[in-house]
Amino acid sequence: MEDFRKTMGLRRRVLVVDDEMVNREILGNILENDYEVSFAENGRQAYEMLLECRLHVSLVLLDLLMPEMDGFELLQLMNSNDDLNNIPVIVMTSEESAEVRSIKLGASDFITKPYDMPEVILARCERIIELYENKSIIRSAEKDDLTGLYTREFFFEYIRKIENFFEDHASDAIVLNIEHFHMINEMYGREVGDAVLRRTGLTMMDLFESQECIGCRTEADTFFFYVNHRDDYTGAFDGLHEELAQISKMPNIRFRIGIYQNVDKHASPEVCFDHAKIACDRIRGDYTRRVAYYSKELSDRELYHERLINDINAGIENKDFVVYFQPKYAIQGVEPRLTSAEALIRWNHPELGMISPGDFIPLFESNGLIQKVDNYVWSEAARQIKAWKEEYDYEIPVSVNVSRIDIYDPELESNLLSILEENGLTPDDLLLEITESAYSENGNSLIEVVESLREKGFKIEMDDFGSGYSSLNMITTIPIDVLKMDMKFIRNMLKDEKSLKLVGLVMDIAKFLNVPVVAEGVEDEKQLITLKDIGCDVIQGYYFSRPVPPAEFAEFLLTEKEKKKKSEEEELRKNRERIEKE
Repeated sequence: MEDFRKTMGLRRRVLVVDDEMVNREILGNILENDYEVSFAENGRQAYEMLLECRLHVSLVLLDLLMPEMDGFELLQLMNSNDDLNNIPVIVMTSEESAEVRSIKLGASDFITKPYDMPEVILARCERIIELYENKSIIRSAEKDDLTGLYTREFFFEYIRKIENFFEDHASDAIVLNIEHFHMINEMYGREVGDAVLRRTGLTMMDLFESQECIGCRTEADTFFFYVNHRDDYTGAFDGLHEELAQISKMPNIRFRIGIYQNVDKHASPEVCFDHAKIACDRIRGDYTRRVAYYSKELSDRELYHERLINDINAGIENKDFVVYFQPKYAIQGVEPRLTSAEALIRWNHPELGMISPGDFIPLFESNGLIQKVDNYVWSEAARQIKAWKEEYDYEIPVSVNVSRIDIYDPELESNLLSILEENGLTPDDLLLEITESAYSENGNSLIEVVESLREKGFKIEMDDFGSGYSSLNMITTIPIDVLKMDMKFIRNMLKDEKSLKLVGLVMDIAKFLNVPVVAEGVEDEKQLITLKDIGCDVIQGYYFSRPVPPAEFAEFLLTEKEKKKKSEEEELRKNRERIEKE
């Protein structure tokens, strides 16, 4: 700023207030080479000049003893005026007794009469101006203009200052977020949105008025509060919802709060509020809770998830992801017959070991990374189908998952066809599994995509049928080739009559649609027999095999080839015997 001012030739203005002309001339001569100098003969004239050009005065040099209005009165007026109380004042006096009173009225410094040391006067003027300009810049950056709360940087710095004096005092970090705040601005205008933000800050500060509390608005719709520790926050924020609903005109306005209780004083304020934000983000979209608490377990879980997210690309590149295959058997013949398989992903992390799909698949589904995993599975499954064909001369179709994220990828169809072409396969080799819930979320769009895929020759399996709520409403319009029954039905069908009747209902629906049913999660012979009796076509589960690596799955192919060979030989023998008899 100083270099810019000098380069541009900008000169600060100093107002000299003194009733004696000789003093005004002396000070004018001292200051005129460095400053623009204005003069006033008494406090009243000076006050009128300040009101007229208050934004352009950088310093007032003020005599105390003057007619009409003395220096003390002018100091009082300036101190009570919000537009003038930031202008620094140097009092000119030879009376030491006046210094205390002047300081109490807001004076910044003193110059002693007579003015026999010009360099000292210039140095003091320069120092006071720079101090107040810096203070003004700091003050403008310290507070959020809209809410009056601290800005993020000052908030954290004040916490550090507080902890220097109250290190043993228990404190809580609170993060508050107003969900879908942009909708308020879009629906009701920025004026209403600003009112909601102001009221949020005021209400939260009032809530903790009886305790020590400082707050800041760190983002457009996110607030941080550092408060004295309390054990129980039950009901503490109930009134906030009513106030915001009234101001925003949105009765269902939702805020969520994350709390890190009894923060670790050895951790930085930034880390403490990161912890509270983890808790706050944890309940995003959860309309059953407004408040969540940080815990070490929650933090460890978040760090673990972050590690998985960071390692996904390396996992794909290094083939740490491994595709396992689980066989599916047709059961309506004399004996079960291998008919297809399902590709299931596993992650053999080089440092974390074998990671459960239950850990990374929901995580990647929530952030869109599942598309990378799906593409990897499609490619690996196609490559394996090709390898089995070449090595064992055995063709077996494989089911692969297509997530709801994949569905909205305009390149989905071309990607699948490209993978098939690279491996010399046809659409009959890859069966596409889509969960029932995907249909219920955006049925019309999904149906268009699925119909296009079926036109290209792909067969569509609806996975987890019965786990959603919209199946019966949409069942006549959903384009599918196979129903995969949700395994929860299978687990319970021999335990209670209702579950068994539901399995029968699914079979009736499949017959109505003229599509086969695959039952997942079959674990014992009783379940197999029951499913066979009620007309189920294909079963999948631990009864036949857990998901296994490709090398182990090859044993099923060899066994099936041997069975097929024996069957053909038996059929040939019977034909010969028949011919001989004839």
